[in-house]
Amino acid sequence: LQMADWKQKCNSEWQLAAKGVPLPNNVDWKTVYEKKPLERNLLKNPSPHGLTPDIPPPEREVTGIPPDPNLPQQHEPTGDFTGWSTSNERLPMDTSGVPPGVVVCYWPNYSWFSMEQRVDLKAEGLWDELLDKFQPDISIEDWYEESQLHASIYELHVKLLAADGKTMIKEYKCAPTEDLEVYSHNWKQVSHVFSGYGPGVRYVHFNHKVKNKFMVEFFGTMVTGSSVVIKATKSNP
Repeated sequence: LQMADWKQKCNSEWQLAAKGVPLPNNVDWKTVYEKKPLERNLLKNPSPHGLTPDIPPPEREVTGIPPDPNLPQQHEPTGDFTGWSTSNERLPMDTSGVPPGVVVCYWPNYSWFSMEQRVDLKAEGLWDELLDKFQPDISIEDWYEESQLHASIYELHVKLLAADGKTMIKEYKCAPTEDLEVYSHNWKQVSHVFSGYGPGVRYVHFNHKVKNKFMVEFFGTMVTGSSVVIKATKSNP
């Protein structure tokens, strides 16, 4: 096939010309067609615990059995985090509510577990004119477990970055507060659409973190269904 044929295949796949998307001749349309960068999730391994948001998270069995004292305490969740950069932040214990002289056998140890990825939009097959002139919607979605561990169990921070990988063009932050008065154990959805963000975006940096607790046993907060999707449309005319 000639490059013009690949360009036509891309146009047919996403109806680009009809939407006003620039289709310059200097783009490698064969690569674009093969990589199919539009309307698909660009995050790797979006569900590291092997769960999906359409099925409620599994109920956790509390054994109440103290772990082997010879083994290190667990402060990080188990899962396959391939494709994610992970880090763990142990939080200081808040003993302000303990009266003087009271001995506490077990006290909750909280920690933040962060998972982040950086999506290289050009490497995924997107082209400059699309990103700079058309500025397609960038749709973000994530689901986190109502773990009931704390009023603050989840945070999301997504940044649109320039070609240097550092300069931030737009960002979205989400740090919800949980209602612990009513027991609920489902997945909670977080979503955002970047539109009309201006020229120069080349990377999407996706970072979410969940709060975990260790008290006798490990109690985690899980995430699933994380996604970064470049749409073939835009909200802003």
